[in-house]
This record gives sequence, C-alpha cells and structure tokens, in this order.
Amino acid sequence: MNKIEILAPVGNAEALKAAVLSGADAVYFGMGNFNARRNAQNFSTDEEIKNAIEYCHSRGVKVHITLNTLIKDAEIKDAIECVKKICILGADAIIVQDLGLAKVIKTVCPDIEMHASTQMSVGTLQGLYILKEMGFDRAVLPRELSFNEIKHLCEHSPIDLEVFIHGALCMCVSGQCLMSAVLGSRSGNRGLCAQPCRLPFKVQKGTGHDLSLKDLSLIEHIPELAKLGVCSFKIEGRMKRPEYVSAVVTACRESANGNYNSLLKKDLSDLFSRSGFTDGYYKNQLGREMFGYREKENVQSATKELLSKYASVYEKEQSRFDVKFTFSGKIGEKAKLIAECNGNTVSTESEMLCEAPINRPISEERIKDALSKCGGTQFNAESIEIVEDIDYSLPISALNSMRRTVLDLLENKITNRKERVLFPSPVPTSIVSDNYREFYCRFDNAEQIPSNINADMVFVPLVTDDNIVKTNNYGVELPHGMFGNQEKVDKLLGKSSAEYCLCHTLDAVAIAKKHNKKAIASPSLNVMNSLSMDVAKSLGIDKVIISNECTLEKFSKISSSVPIGLTVYGRIPLMLTRNCPVKNGKKCAECNRESYITDRMGIKFPVRCHMGYSEVLNSRPIYMADRMGEIPDCDIMFFNFTTESKYDVGNIISAYENEEKSTGEFTRGLLYRGVE
Repeated sequence: MNKIEILAPVGNAEALKAAVLSGADAVYFGMGNFNARRNAQNFSTDEEIKNAIEYCHSRGVKVHITLNTLIKDAEIKDAIECVKKICILGADAIIVQDLGLAKVIKTVCPDIEMHASTQMSVGTLQGLYILKEMGFDRAVLPRELSFNEIKHLCEHSPIDLEVFIHGALCMCVSGQCLMSAVLGSRSGNRGLCAQPCRLPFKVQKGTGHDLSLKDLSLIEHIPELAKLGVCSFKIEGRMKRPEYVSAVVTACRESANGNYNSLLKKDLSDLFSRSGFTDGYYKNQLGREMFGYREKENVQSATKELLSKYASVYEKEQSRFDVKFTFSGKIGEKAKLIAECNGNTVSTESEMLCEAPINRPISEERIKDALSKCGGTQFNAESIEIVEDIDYSLPISALNSMRRTVLDLLENKITNRKERVLFPSPVPTSIVSDNYREFYCRFDNAEQIPSNINADMVFVPLVTDDNIVKTNNYGVELPHGMFGNQEKVDKLLGKSSAEYCLCHTLDAVAIAKKHNKKAIASPSLNVMNSLSMDVAKSLGIDKVIISNECTLEKFSKISSSVPIGLTVYGRIPLMLTRNCPVKNGKKCAECNRESYITDRMGIKFPVRCHMGYSEVLNSRPIYMADRMGEIPDCDIMFFNFTTESKYDVGNIISAYENEEKSTGEFTRGLLYRGVE
C-alpha cells in the first residue's frame, strides 16, 4: 500500500499553519484570479507564495497550486505569467481545469506535475487515458463515484488518482454547473459560485431544499480506499476557518492510522455540517437521505471550547524529520557537529576551541541533552553519537549554537529545490472559415423531430433505435453523465451507425475516438479560448460548440483551428446530477420525465432524466432569431431542443428562418452579459 497523502485546503497563512502543524502531507491553495475559490483570501504576492512554499517544503509538505478555472482569451497572457511564477517559486503541482491552460503548463514547464481538477468532469477509464495523453500526472475524481467505480479506475488507471474525502458536496457534477452563472453571472467555472442551490428549491413532496446535499465525509473509508490505490485524500474547504482545517486533518490522520472514532466525527459535525454528513454516492445509496442544509443547530454547534481545542493542536511545531547527530571534539580544536537527515548531510564547527577542563570535562550526558533539544522545530534527534573521548570543556551555549546552526542548514537543504527550465509559451493557431453557417439540432428524443426538418446535423440520444439513426443519417448524443454506464455506452456506440457523436465531456470524446466516430464538442466540454481549440483538435475533436459562458464579443475574437459554433436556441443545462431531486417527492414511474423544480419566486426549472443521470434545465430557452444579424461569423448555429414538442420545433425553426421575435418567455443567456 502506498503512503497515504492527506491533502489539506489553505485559504490564508493561518490555515496553512493549521494544516501543516496538524499533520497534512500536502496543501493546496490558489493564487490570482485563476482558481475556483477566488473569494478565499489566498496568497496574493510573490513573496507570500514563496514564503508559503518554503514553509511547507522545510517541513516535508508538498504544495499544489490551483489554476482550476476557465480562461478567457484576454487572460491567456496573465495566465502564462502565473504558470511561470508558480514553476519558478517551486510549487510541486498545478491543479487545472482549462484545456488551453493545460497546454500552456506542459509547454512552458513540462517537468512540473499537472493534476486534472475535478472540474474537468473525468470519471471513466477512457477519460483518464485522454488525460494521460494530455500530460496529466494525476486526476481528482468526481465526488459522485461509488466504491466499485473507484475500485475499477484504481485497478486500471494510467495516472495517479485523488479523491475528495470530506467537505461540501455540490448537487451538480463539478465543472458542469451553470446555475450561478445563468442566474447571477457569477460563474462556478470561474471561481465565483454564489451557491444559489443552497436556497430553497422545491419538488412536490420534497425536502424544501431539493438541490442541497449534506456535506461529504468518507474519512472512515480512508484505509479501504488506500488499499485500492488512491494516492491522495483531499479535504474541501479553502473558505473555512483554520480550526476546521486542523480538525479534519487530525481526523484523516487518525483514520489513516486506524483510530477514527465517533468523537472525532462529532467534532467535525459540530464545526461544520449541513444536517450531518453523507457517503451515499460512495455506498451507491442515493436518495432523500443525502439531502441537507445549514440549520440553526449546525451554525450554533461550533462552540468556543471546540474551536480552542483544535487551535491548540497547531500551536506548537511538530517534529517531522529524524536527525542523526555525530559530535566530536579535541582540546585546542573546534568541536564539530555533523547532522544527517532525509538524505542530506550538513556540518558546523564551534566558534571557540575546546579547552582543557579546570575541574572536570563536559559530560556525555550534557552533550546529548543539549543536542537533543530540538523542540520548536520540525526535527527530532533520533540518535547522537560522540566519536572521541571527552577530555575537554565546552560551554552549553556553544552546543546550543551548533545545534541551531545545523538544523537551519538542514532546513535550507530540505527546502531547496532544483531550478526549473522554462520554455516559450504556445501560440494559438486558426483556420479561415468559409462563412457557411451549418445548423445543428440536438433533441431529447426522436419524436420531437419534424419530418421536413432543414438541418445540417441532427443529434438524437444514443439509446435511439439504430434504424432511425441509419435511415436519417443522424448523429448520436453520448450521455452527459456516464458514471457506471461506461460499458453500456461502449456497446451501444459500437453497434451504432452514426458517424458523428455529440460529446459533453472528455469521457465521451474518448469513447467516440475508440469507435472511430467524429466527435463534436458540446458547450458542456467548456472550451472557452483559442488555445483550448488547439487542444480540442489535437484530441481528434472535429468541431466545437463554444461554452455557454462565452459572450458574442468574446466569441468573435477566438482564433480556432477547428470549425466553431455557438448555441442560438434552447434551454441551457444548469446542472448535471447523479441524484435526481424529483425522487425526493415521487417515484420515476410517477414522473414521466415531465417534472420541475421550483425556486422561492415560483419559477419552474424542468428536470429531465437520461441513463442514470438528471439535468436541471433553465426556466427559459435562449432565443436569438430576432438578433441573427448580431451573431459573429461562426461555422455552426446550435439548437438544443429539450421540452419542445414536434409542433414547437417546427415553429421555432420557421421563426429563425424568418428572423421573427419570440412570442413566449425567453432569455439571451450569457451571450451579452457574460460572467465574472
């Protein structure tokens, strides 16, 4: 079994100290505006980051920097400089979401570890192989996976795997949520999620908070996950107080040592929870029991006494390194002290000479006592060897000074990292569009499609009868969420006559490539900048529908090496979830795929289910028929038909052909206002 790595969240300097001195093996924090917790204090200056990294490295703790947001074209230059700083300052790894930024990292500094954020939504073996192809060393798995699914990935993964072990659990699969962006222009993919899902959203006979899950806690499962081969156990909470960080690290450490207990679990619940904790996904026990929110009792349970208990854990320095001391001295010469630790050897000499004793020599006991006093440092005196006969005198102050000197030298040795070589950053490529706009239509089911539809490409669900696909030359949409359905998807696609696949994630791209299908990237693949277009092309993606968070203005400035399109009609999927909120109130047989979830203003959001996952759709569709002249040059106009009937579809297509104004409720989405 590999060494268990406890990876702790750090939002500021005090939390850093709490994490390290409580026993974390690694920490992660953000810098600048390219991390998924932009509202955390983070570390803003080069000096702060340098000091944080040196503090950690001197204690044997690794540092992972989060650059896990989507990048706009105008930000690429700053993002490149950010990557360079991280590499120069000596961080151990960068956590990344954006495809283009991944290319920057592997081009500029190929020897730094690159970890795929859970925001990349990769949860299949095929997807992990694509990450390996892109240069990733590690993947942070989605929180929605079960024990058996994690086990399968661990047994076959080409890269290291990390799991979230404790903390907030979003209703939506990470990287696939647009609720905060669409409702308030604060994007979760850009590090500014406003957490609207924690507000009251109701389904009939539900909990009243049917988009809010309890916090995740898999701490008791650390030993069995470690046996599977999980390399790192990640704690969520860069916005949490230092005492919380200390408590969770302590609990994880105890669990790794086989000592997790109900008292530790109660402390964690009292410090922060939402109606308690859940391990429902892990145990494959989905349903109402997983839901919860911050109740009054949860807020009041973090008492001063409890906070003081964990503040005291990180008051004192903890020893992390064993040191072997070798001491020698002779009358008329300077005493010498050699220290060996962690593969490093340093030495120093006393400032004064050893003298003949006036009364009696300094004793072996006093030498060992002085050299063993490493308290207040990260070092522990494992052994002390005295190699010469002691017939001399030397003040205790000299011994103390020598001990401090070698420990400082050891700290510098341990902290020091080799300098990295940086290479020129990549430059986006582009193609010249022929200015012919293709019309692509995606449907929830084949029954919605008018017989006389005028479209260049039609996508139907993968489960559609292949006779329909073959007869009409349709493309197929691969499931937005695969989870445990990879084998089923693989078999269905292998039998499909479709030439094209609409792919929402890298998991889908990988399966499409396996079967030699042409992959069309949907907006959910989160391609948002010119460099990401190059990566898409290198992965074999044929065409890209740009992220729904991209504005018309930003779209017009993207250089693309593949044909590019945007969504001009349809309800944006606000959430992809494995735990259907509608089931909180009624059974699948009662739903008939016509259900809604309602917010506190009475606005209804359709919920639609497919192959073991659900999508929460926007309350209104994007409508641009009367603004077609404002759409920049693009190769593909994408229509996303979800709740519409065949009759509705015909009328909508006719309205776009005639550039008519809408007669119903609609939105312009984020095409004009964009996201922060």
